[in-house]
Amino acid sequence: MIKYTLISLGCAKNLVDSEMALAMFPSSTFEFVEEVDKADLILINTCAFIESAKSESIEKIYEVRNLNEKAKIVVMGCLSTRYKKELEKLMKEVDLFVSIIEYPLLHKLINKLLNIEEVEEINPLRRKALTPSYSSYLRISDGCDHFCAFCAIPYIRGRFVSRPYEEIMEEARLLKDRGVKEISIVSQDTASYGKDLNNGKTIHDLLLDLDKMGFYSIRLLYLYPEEIDDRFLDIVANSRSIKHYFDIPVQCASNHLLKAMNRKGTKEDMNLLFKKIREKCPDAILRTTLIAGFPTETKEDQEETLEWLKEIRFDHLGVFTYSPEEGTAGAKLSPQIDEELKVTRRDELMSLQRTISYENAKTHEGEIMEGIVIGMTADKRNYLLRSYWNAPDDIDGTIYFPSEKCLHVGDIHKVRIIKAFAYDLKAELVD
Repeated sequence: MIKYTLISLGCAKNLVDSEMALAMFPSSTFEFVEEVDKADLILINTCAFIESAKSESIEKIYEVRNLNEKAKIVVMGCLSTRYKKELEKLMKEVDLFVSIIEYPLLHKLINKLLNIEEVEEINPLRRKALTPSYSSYLRISDGCDHFCAFCAIPYIRGRFVSRPYEEIMEEARLLKDRGVKEISIVSQDTASYGKDLNNGKTIHDLLLDLDKMGFYSIRLLYLYPEEIDDRFLDIVANSRSIKHYFDIPVQCASNHLLKAMNRKGTKEDMNLLFKKIREKCPDAILRTTLIAGFPTETKEDQEETLEWLKEIRFDHLGVFTYSPEEGTAGAKLSPQIDEELKVTRRDELMSLQRTISYENAKTHEGEIMEGIVIGMTADKRNYLLRSYWNAPDDIDGTIYFPSEKCLHVGDIHKVRIIKAFAYDLKAELVD
Protein backbone atom coordinates (compact mmCIF):
# COMPACT_ATOMS: atom_id res chain seq x y z
CA MET A 1 0.00 0.00 0.00
CA ILE A 2 1.19 3.48 -0.87
CA LYS A 3 0.64 5.88 2.03
CA TYR A 4 -0.40 9.37 1.06
CA THR A 5 -1.52 12.59 2.70
CA LEU A 6 -2.58 16.09 1.70
CA ILE A 7 -2.15 19.55 3.22
CA SER A 8 -4.71 22.12 2.10
CA LEU A 9 -3.90 25.81 2.51
CA GLY A 10 -5.97 28.89 1.74
CA CYS A 11 -9.67 29.28 1.11
CA ALA A 12 -12.69 27.00 0.97
CA LYS A 13 -12.47 26.95 -2.83
CA ASN A 14 -9.01 25.42 -2.51
CA LEU A 15 -10.42 22.92 -0.04
CA VAL A 16 -12.86 21.68 -2.69
CA ASP A 17 -9.93 21.04 -5.04
CA SER A 18 -8.16 19.19 -2.23
CA GLU A 19 -11.18 16.96 -1.66
CA MET A 20 -11.32 16.11 -5.35
CA ALA A 21 -7.59 15.33 -5.38
CA LEU A 22 -7.89 13.00 -2.40
CA ALA A 23 -10.66 11.07 -4.14
CA MET A 24 -8.32 10.16 -7.01
CA PHE A 25 -6.51 7.53 -4.93
CA PRO A 26 -8.21 4.09 -4.82
CA SER A 27 -8.29 2.45 -1.39
CA SER A 28 -7.16 -0.82 -2.93
CA THR A 29 -3.72 0.66 -3.59
CA PHE A 30 -3.45 3.73 -1.38
CA GLU A 31 -3.81 4.33 2.35
CA PHE A 32 -4.49 7.83 3.64
CA VAL A 33 -2.42 8.84 6.69
CA GLU A 34 -2.55 11.97 8.82
CA GLU A 35 1.15 12.00 9.71
CA VAL A 36 3.41 13.66 7.17
CA ASP A 37 6.45 11.64 8.28
CA LYS A 38 4.66 8.35 7.51
CA ALA A 39 3.61 9.22 3.95
CA ASP A 40 5.15 8.02 0.71
CA LEU A 41 3.33 10.75 -1.24
CA ILE A 42 2.51 14.24 0.04
CA LEU A 43 0.27 16.68 -1.81
CA ILE A 44 0.39 20.34 -0.79
CA ASN A 45 -2.42 22.52 -2.15
CA THR A 46 -1.07 26.06 -1.91
CA CYS A 47 -2.44 29.59 -1.72
CA ALA A 48 -0.94 32.71 -3.32
CA PHE A 49 -3.65 35.30 -2.74
CA ILE A 50 -1.42 37.74 -0.83
CA GLU A 51 2.22 37.87 0.22
CA SER A 52 1.63 36.26 3.60
CA ALA A 53 -0.19 33.35 1.94
CA LYS A 54 2.70 32.82 -0.46
CA SER A 55 5.15 32.84 2.44
CA GLU A 56 3.04 30.34 4.36
CA SER A 57 2.91 28.02 1.34
CA ILE A 58 6.67 28.13 0.81
CA GLU A 59 7.39 27.62 4.50
CA LYS A 60 5.02 24.64 4.56
CA ILE A 61 6.86 23.01 1.63
CA TYR A 62 10.21 23.29 3.41
CA GLU A 63 8.67 22.12 6.69
CA VAL A 64 7.20 19.03 5.03
CA ARG A 65 10.47 18.16 3.34
CA ASN A 66 12.33 18.48 6.64
CA LEU A 67 9.82 16.14 8.29
CA ASN A 68 10.00 13.59 5.49
CA GLU A 69 13.10 13.37 3.32
CA LYS A 70 12.00 10.34 1.30
CA ALA A 71 8.40 11.05 0.27
CA LYS A 72 7.44 12.33 -3.16
CA ILE A 73 6.08 15.87 -2.81
CA VAL A 74 3.51 17.25 -5.23
CA VAL A 75 2.74 20.96 -5.00
CA MET A 76 -0.52 22.11 -6.57
CA GLY A 77 -2.80 25.13 -6.24
CA CYS A 78 -2.39 28.86 -6.71
CA LEU A 79 1.31 29.19 -5.83
CA SER A 80 2.19 26.42 -8.25
CA THR A 81 0.02 28.00 -10.94
CA ARG A 82 1.46 31.49 -10.65
CA TYR A 83 5.14 30.65 -10.20
CA LYS A 84 5.58 27.17 -11.64
CA LYS A 85 8.62 27.84 -13.84
CA GLU A 86 10.43 29.81 -11.15
CA LEU A 87 9.65 27.24 -8.45
CA GLU A 88 10.81 24.34 -10.58
CA LYS A 89 14.22 26.02 -10.82
CA LEU A 90 14.47 27.09 -7.20
CA MET A 91 12.83 24.34 -5.14
CA LYS A 92 14.48 21.01 -5.82
CA GLU A 93 12.80 19.72 -2.65
CA VAL A 94 9.62 19.28 -4.69
CA ASP A 95 9.18 16.38 -7.11
CA LEU A 96 6.25 17.78 -9.08
CA PHE A 97 4.59 21.18 -9.50
CA VAL A 98 1.08 21.11 -10.97
CA SER A 99 -0.83 24.22 -12.06
CA ILE A 100 -4.60 24.49 -11.81
CA ILE A 101 -4.97 24.30 -15.59
CA GLU A 102 -3.25 20.90 -15.44
CA TYR A 103 -5.75 19.33 -13.02
CA PRO A 104 -7.37 17.21 -15.77
CA LEU A 105 -3.91 15.62 -16.16
CA LEU A 106 -3.14 15.38 -12.46
CA HIS A 107 -3.73 11.63 -12.30
CA LYS A 108 -1.41 11.00 -15.23
CA LEU A 109 1.31 13.19 -13.76
CA ILE A 110 1.17 11.42 -10.40
CA ASN A 111 1.05 7.99 -12.04
CA LYS A 112 4.19 8.87 -13.98
CA LEU A 113 5.88 10.17 -10.85
CA LEU A 114 5.14 6.97 -8.95
CA ASN A 115 5.57 4.71 -11.98
CA ILE A 116 2.08 3.22 -11.55
CA GLU A 117 -1.31 3.42 -13.29
CA GLU A 118 -3.75 3.32 -10.35
CA VAL A 119 -4.47 7.01 -9.72
CA GLU A 120 -7.85 7.96 -11.18
CA GLU A 121 -8.90 11.09 -13.08
CA ILE A 122 -10.04 14.03 -10.99
CA ASN A 123 -13.83 14.27 -10.89
CA PRO A 124 -15.85 17.17 -9.41
CA LEU A 125 -18.57 14.72 -8.36
CA ARG A 126 -16.11 12.53 -6.46
CA ARG A 127 -14.70 14.12 -3.32
CA LYS A 128 -13.15 12.80 -0.13
CA ALA A 129 -14.64 15.07 2.52
CA LEU A 130 -12.31 17.15 4.66
CA THR A 131 -15.26 18.80 6.40
CA PRO A 132 -17.44 17.20 9.12
CA SER A 133 -20.07 14.75 7.87
CA TYR A 134 -22.92 17.21 8.42
CA SER A 135 -21.31 20.06 6.46
CA SER A 136 -19.91 20.69 3.00
CA TYR A 137 -18.85 23.41 0.61
CA LEU A 138 -20.49 23.52 -2.81
CA ARG A 139 -18.50 25.39 -5.45
CA ILE A 140 -20.60 26.83 -8.28
CA SER A 141 -18.03 28.68 -10.42
CA ASP A 142 -14.38 29.53 -10.72
CA GLY A 143 -12.34 32.51 -11.86
CA CYS A 144 -13.31 36.17 -11.87
CA ASP A 145 -13.96 38.91 -14.42
CA HIS A 146 -13.74 41.93 -12.13
CA PHE A 147 -9.96 42.49 -12.19
CA CYS A 148 -9.91 44.53 -9.00
CA ALA A 149 -6.62 46.41 -8.78
CA PHE A 150 -5.51 44.60 -5.62
CA CYS A 151 -6.39 41.05 -6.65
CA ALA A 152 -4.39 38.43 -8.55
CA ILE A 153 -7.19 35.84 -8.71
CA PRO A 154 -8.05 36.43 -12.42
CA TYR A 155 -4.38 35.88 -13.26
CA ILE A 156 -4.31 32.65 -11.25
CA ARG A 157 -7.78 31.17 -11.66
CA GLY A 158 -8.64 32.77 -14.99
CA ARG A 159 -11.84 34.39 -16.21
CA PHE A 160 -15.20 33.68 -14.62
CA VAL A 161 -16.65 30.27 -15.58
CA SER A 162 -19.93 28.94 -14.20
CA ARG A 163 -20.07 25.28 -13.36
CA PRO A 164 -22.67 23.30 -15.38
CA TYR A 165 -26.08 23.65 -13.74
CA GLU A 166 -27.04 19.99 -13.72
CA GLU A 167 -23.63 19.02 -12.34
CA ILE A 168 -24.15 21.34 -9.39
CA MET A 169 -27.59 19.93 -8.76
CA GLU A 170 -26.30 16.37 -9.03
CA GLU A 171 -23.59 17.08 -6.49
CA ALA A 172 -26.11 18.75 -4.18
CA ARG A 173 -28.26 15.60 -4.35
CA LEU A 174 -25.22 13.45 -3.56
CA LEU A 175 -24.44 15.62 -0.55
CA LYS A 176 -28.04 15.45 0.65
CA ASP A 177 -28.11 11.67 0.26
CA ARG A 178 -24.84 11.46 2.23
CA GLY A 179 -26.50 13.16 5.18
CA VAL A 180 -25.05 16.65 4.78
CA LYS A 181 -27.25 19.15 6.63
CA GLU A 182 -25.57 22.43 5.74
CA ILE A 183 -23.92 23.59 2.55
CA SER A 184 -21.91 26.74 2.01
CA ILE A 185 -21.98 27.96 -1.58
CA VAL A 186 -18.60 29.29 -2.68
CA SER A 187 -16.99 30.78 -5.77
CA GLN A 188 -14.95 33.87 -6.58
CA ASP A 189 -18.15 35.78 -7.39
CA THR A 190 -21.19 33.84 -6.22
CA ALA A 191 -23.97 36.20 -7.31
CA SER A 192 -22.70 36.25 -10.92
CA TYR A 193 -23.42 32.55 -11.42
CA GLY A 194 -24.95 31.81 -14.83
CA LYS A 195 -24.01 35.02 -16.63
CA ASP A 196 -21.80 33.02 -19.02
CA LEU A 197 -24.22 30.12 -19.57
CA ASN A 198 -26.34 29.77 -22.70
CA ASN A 199 -29.16 27.83 -21.04
CA GLY A 200 -30.74 30.82 -19.32
CA LYS A 201 -29.94 29.56 -15.82
CA THR A 202 -28.98 32.20 -13.27
CA ILE A 203 -28.09 32.40 -9.60
CA HIS A 204 -31.80 32.94 -8.98
CA ASP A 205 -32.72 29.59 -10.53
CA LEU A 206 -29.93 27.85 -8.65
CA LEU A 207 -30.98 29.24 -5.27
CA LEU A 208 -34.63 28.38 -5.84
CA ASP A 209 -33.81 24.78 -6.79
CA LEU A 210 -31.32 24.28 -3.96
CA ASP A 211 -33.83 25.69 -1.50
CA LYS A 212 -36.33 22.99 -2.50
CA MET A 213 -33.93 20.16 -1.66
CA GLY A 214 -34.49 20.25 2.09
CA PHE A 215 -31.07 21.18 3.45
CA TYR A 216 -31.20 22.49 6.99
CA SER A 217 -28.90 25.37 6.09
CA ILE A 218 -27.63 27.01 2.92
CA ARG A 219 -25.13 29.83 3.30
CA LEU A 220 -23.87 32.12 0.54
CA LEU A 221 -20.26 33.30 0.65
CA TYR A 222 -18.23 35.74 -1.49
CA LEU A 223 -20.94 38.06 -2.78
CA TYR A 224 -19.74 40.94 -4.97
CA PRO A 225 -22.00 43.89 -3.98
CA GLU A 226 -22.87 45.13 -7.47
CA GLU A 227 -24.10 41.69 -8.53
CA ILE A 228 -26.78 41.50 -5.81
CA ASP A 229 -30.14 42.53 -7.24
CA ASP A 230 -33.64 42.83 -5.78
CA ARG A 231 -34.72 39.37 -6.94
CA PHE A 232 -31.70 37.83 -5.28
CA LEU A 233 -32.64 39.50 -1.99
CA ASP A 234 -36.28 38.47 -2.32
CA ILE A 235 -35.29 34.83 -2.85
CA VAL A 236 -33.07 34.85 0.23
CA ALA A 237 -35.69 36.65 2.32
CA ASN A 238 -38.43 34.15 1.42
CA SER A 239 -36.38 30.95 1.38
CA ARG A 240 -36.81 27.98 3.70
CA SER A 241 -33.15 27.15 4.17
CA ILE A 242 -30.98 30.02 2.89
CA LYS A 243 -29.62 31.84 5.91
CA HIS A 244 -30.00 35.60 6.16
CA TYR A 245 -26.23 35.90 6.18
CA PHE A 246 -24.52 38.22 3.72
CA ASP A 247 -20.77 37.91 3.15
CA ILE A 248 -20.03 41.00 1.04
CA PRO A 249 -16.42 42.18 0.82
CA VAL A 250 -16.49 45.97 0.32
CA GLN A 251 -12.75 46.85 0.75
CA CYS A 252 -13.33 50.49 1.82
CA ALA A 253 -15.87 53.33 1.84
CA SER A 254 -13.97 56.02 -0.04
CA ASN A 255 -15.19 56.60 -3.60
CA HIS A 256 -11.73 57.85 -4.50
CA LEU A 257 -10.20 54.56 -3.36
CA LEU A 258 -12.97 52.40 -4.78
CA LYS A 259 -12.27 53.88 -8.20
CA ALA A 260 -8.53 53.31 -7.78
CA MET A 261 -9.30 49.72 -6.79
CA ASN A 262 -11.31 49.28 -10.01
CA ARG A 263 -14.45 48.52 -8.06
CA LYS A 264 -17.65 49.12 -10.00
CA GLY A 265 -19.78 50.69 -7.31
CA THR A 266 -19.69 53.64 -4.95
CA LYS A 267 -20.27 54.13 -1.25
CA GLU A 268 -23.76 55.38 -2.11
CA ASP A 269 -24.48 52.16 -4.01
CA MET A 270 -23.39 50.13 -1.00
CA ASN A 271 -25.52 52.24 1.32
CA LEU A 272 -28.55 51.48 -0.82
CA LEU A 273 -27.71 47.77 -0.92
CA PHE A 274 -27.34 47.40 2.85
CA LYS A 275 -30.53 49.42 3.37
CA LYS A 276 -32.42 47.01 1.09
CA ILE A 277 -30.92 43.98 2.83
CA ARG A 278 -32.07 45.16 6.23
CA GLU A 279 -35.51 46.08 4.90
CA LYS A 280 -36.04 42.65 3.34
CA CYS A 281 -34.18 40.68 6.05
CA PRO A 282 -34.39 42.58 9.36
CA ASP A 283 -32.41 39.82 11.10
CA ALA A 284 -29.61 39.91 8.51
CA ILE A 285 -26.07 39.18 9.61
CA LEU A 286 -23.54 41.27 7.65
CA ARG A 287 -19.93 40.26 7.14
CA THR A 288 -17.27 42.07 5.13
CA THR A 289 -13.56 42.50 4.57
CA LEU A 290 -11.57 45.70 4.18
CA ILE A 291 -8.13 46.58 2.85
CA ALA A 292 -5.94 48.89 4.89
CA GLY A 293 -3.26 50.92 3.16
CA PHE A 294 -4.22 50.62 -0.49
CA PRO A 295 -1.97 52.87 -2.65
CA THR A 296 -2.96 56.56 -2.65
CA GLU A 297 -5.02 56.07 0.54
CA THR A 298 -5.09 59.25 2.60
CA LYS A 299 -5.89 59.98 6.22
CA GLU A 300 -9.22 61.36 4.99
CA ASP A 301 -9.99 58.07 3.20
CA GLN A 302 -9.33 56.20 6.44
CA GLU A 303 -11.56 58.53 8.43
CA GLU A 304 -14.34 58.16 5.86
CA THR A 305 -14.25 54.39 6.16
CA LEU A 306 -14.21 54.58 9.97
CA GLU A 307 -17.27 56.82 10.00
CA TRP A 308 -19.03 54.58 7.50
CA LEU A 309 -18.46 51.52 9.67
CA LYS A 310 -20.25 53.30 12.50
CA GLU A 311 -23.20 53.77 10.14
CA ILE A 312 -23.41 50.31 8.55
CA ARG A 313 -22.41 48.36 11.70
CA PHE A 314 -21.23 45.04 10.30
CA ASP A 315 -21.60 42.02 12.56
CA HIS A 316 -18.37 40.42 11.40
CA LEU A 317 -15.42 42.15 9.77
CA GLY A 318 -11.85 41.34 8.84
CA VAL A 319 -9.08 43.63 7.59
CA PHE A 320 -6.13 42.81 5.32
CA THR A 321 -3.15 45.11 5.01
CA TYR A 322 -2.61 45.80 1.33
CA SER A 323 -0.19 43.47 -0.43
CA PRO A 324 1.11 44.61 -3.86
CA GLU A 325 0.70 41.64 -6.19
CA GLU A 326 2.74 41.58 -9.38
CA GLY A 327 0.69 42.01 -12.53
CA THR A 328 -2.11 43.87 -10.77
CA ALA A 329 -2.91 47.53 -11.36
CA GLY A 330 -2.51 48.38 -7.69
CA ALA A 331 1.14 47.37 -7.65
CA LYS A 332 1.87 50.11 -10.20
CA LEU A 333 0.10 52.91 -8.33
CA SER A 334 1.94 55.64 -6.47
CA PRO A 335 2.34 56.47 -3.70
CA GLN A 336 2.46 53.09 -2.02
CA ILE A 337 1.70 53.22 1.70
CA ASP A 338 4.34 52.53 4.34
CA GLU A 339 3.99 49.08 5.94
CA GLU A 340 3.91 50.48 9.46
CA LEU A 341 1.12 52.88 8.51
CA LYS A 342 -0.85 50.02 6.93
CA VAL A 343 -0.72 48.14 10.22
CA THR A 344 -1.71 51.25 12.18
CA ARG A 345 -4.74 51.80 9.95
CA ARG A 346 -5.70 48.12 10.12
CA ASP A 347 -5.56 48.27 13.90
CA GLU A 348 -7.72 51.40 13.94
CA LEU A 349 -10.36 49.66 11.85
CA MET A 350 -10.30 46.51 13.99
CA SER A 351 -10.41 48.49 17.22
CA LEU A 352 -13.58 50.24 16.09
CA GLN A 353 -15.04 46.99 14.84
CA ARG A 354 -14.44 45.32 18.21
CA THR A 355 -16.73 47.90 19.79
CA ILE A 356 -19.35 47.56 17.04
CA SER A 357 -19.25 43.76 17.19
CA TYR A 358 -19.78 43.84 20.94
CA GLU A 359 -22.68 46.28 20.69
CA ASN A 360 -24.28 44.20 17.94
CA ALA A 361 -23.74 40.99 19.90
CA LYS A 362 -25.45 42.53 22.94
CA THR A 363 -28.66 42.84 20.89
CA HIS A 364 -28.77 39.05 20.69
CA GLU A 365 -28.92 38.57 24.46
CA GLY A 366 -32.16 36.78 25.27
CA GLU A 367 -32.59 35.60 21.66
CA ILE A 368 -33.25 31.93 21.03
CA MET A 369 -31.03 30.61 18.25
CA GLU A 370 -31.25 27.23 16.57
CA GLY A 371 -28.21 25.63 15.05
CA ILE A 372 -25.93 22.64 14.59
CA VAL A 373 -23.68 21.30 17.34
CA ILE A 374 -20.19 21.44 15.83
CA GLY A 375 -18.01 20.21 18.69
CA MET A 376 -16.77 21.15 22.14
CA THR A 377 -14.41 23.72 23.61
CA ALA A 378 -10.84 22.62 24.29
CA ASP A 379 -11.57 22.14 27.99
CA LYS A 380 -14.63 19.94 27.18
CA ARG A 381 -16.82 22.11 29.41
CA ASN A 382 -19.01 23.57 26.68
CA TYR A 383 -20.53 22.59 23.37
CA LEU A 384 -20.15 24.76 20.29
CA LEU A 385 -23.07 25.76 18.07
CA ARG A 386 -23.30 27.19 14.56
CA SER A 387 -26.46 29.18 13.87
CA TYR A 388 -27.41 31.71 11.20
CA TRP A 389 -25.05 34.07 13.08
CA ASN A 390 -21.69 32.42 12.29
CA ALA A 391 -20.19 30.80 9.19
CA PRO A 392 -18.22 27.52 9.12
CA ASP A 393 -14.81 29.03 8.43
CA ASP A 394 -13.91 29.94 12.04
CA ILE A 395 -13.79 33.67 11.31
CA ASP A 396 -17.03 34.91 12.86
CA GLY A 397 -16.67 33.86 16.48
CA THR A 398 -18.22 31.13 18.58
CA ILE A 399 -21.50 30.30 20.28
CA TYR A 400 -20.83 28.09 23.30
CA PHE A 401 -23.06 26.54 25.95
CA PRO A 402 -22.95 23.84 28.66
CA SER A 403 -25.18 20.78 28.77
CA GLU A 404 -25.64 18.13 31.44
CA LYS A 405 -26.86 15.66 28.83
CA CYS A 406 -24.61 14.27 26.14
CA LEU A 407 -25.09 15.95 22.78
CA HIS A 408 -23.90 14.74 19.40
CA VAL A 409 -21.99 16.64 16.75
CA GLY A 410 -24.28 17.34 13.81
CA ASP A 411 -27.46 17.42 15.89
CA ILE A 412 -29.74 20.46 15.80
CA HIS A 413 -30.57 22.22 19.07
CA LYS A 414 -31.94 25.51 20.36
CA VAL A 415 -30.10 27.76 22.77
CA ARG A 416 -30.80 31.07 24.46
CA ILE A 417 -28.07 33.70 24.28
CA ILE A 418 -27.35 34.78 27.87
CA LYS A 419 -24.17 36.86 27.51
CA ALA A 420 -22.42 38.60 24.64
CA PHE A 421 -18.72 39.26 24.21
CA ALA A 422 -16.83 41.13 21.48
CA TYR A 423 -16.68 38.11 19.19
CA ASP A 424 -18.40 35.22 21.00
CA LEU A 425 -21.81 34.44 22.45
CA LYS A 426 -22.49 32.47 25.64
CA ALA A 427 -25.73 30.49 25.65
CA GLU A 428 -27.81 27.96 27.54
CA LEU A 429 -29.61 24.93 26.11
CA VAL A 430 -33.39 25.39 25.97
CA ASP A 431 -34.72 22.32 24.11
